[in-house]
Amino acid sequence: MNPPELLPILRYPDPRLHTVAKTVAAVDDRIRALIPRMLATMYDANGIGLAATQVDIHVRLIVIDVSEARDQPLVLINPVIEWASEETRKGEEGCLSVPGIYDGVERSVAVRVRALDAEGVERSIEAQGMLAVCIQHEMDHLMGKVFVEYLSPLKRNRIKSKLVKAQREAERA
Repeated sequence: MNPPELLPILRYPDPRLHTVAKTVAAVDDRIRALIPRMLATMYDANGIGLAATQVDIHVRLIVIDVSEARDQPLVLINPVIEWASEETRKGEEGCLSVPGIYDGVERSVAVRVRALDAEGVERSIEAQGMLAVCIQHEMDHLMGKVFVEYLSPLKRNRIKSKLVKAQREAERA
């Protein structure tokens, strides 16, 4: 069996990253076929999370794997945060759509999220630490928000200029 085909990841400041994702009406063959492709794309890019928005598919679907062995994929379809801790922590975040850029973002240290799994079964997941941060980060993508938007306008503009310049150089090469 062939490995799943990889999907191209949109790069900031691509305006499509600001598209708000639509609710998945049914966990059908299209969604079931998308999940392994998103997981393969995430693993290939050495990421721990990927939202469908990042691969220019604007549905409420995220895949995550924060395990050391990279063998515990989590699929969240139509995720909703039911509860978030008042306690927050600022931690370094990076993003497959903002390659090479890491900066501090304030997030709740724990969350409870309700979502459908890959089979369309509703589940409630309590997460803390890295998993909680990853869920919040990926859910931001579904709302059309990239983590650099939490940074100051000055930092954001520097990042945008750096990535646009890198893109131009890559196109010339």
